[in-house]
Amino acid sequence: MTEEEIINRLRVESETFRKIEDEHRNLDLLIDELSRKHYLTAQEDVEKKSLQKEKLLKKDRIAEMIRDFKKTSN
Repeated sequence: MTEEEIINRLRVESETFRKIEDEHRNLDLLIDELSRKHYLTAQEDVEKKSLQKEKLLKKDRIAEMIRDFKKTSN
């Protein structure tokens, strides 16, 4: 099973996976919105860095769920 097939299966079978994936996508949109600004205030810069960290945590959790699926499907 390819990684894309695993992701599609997790999307169908796991509400947690879908939720984390949606949160990751929404964080990406917020970061993009801040990145489009020519100048960020100090507060916006801190917010952007915080969003980036949170997005990375979501990405790590998604990767962990994929690894776990691979382990249990063998």
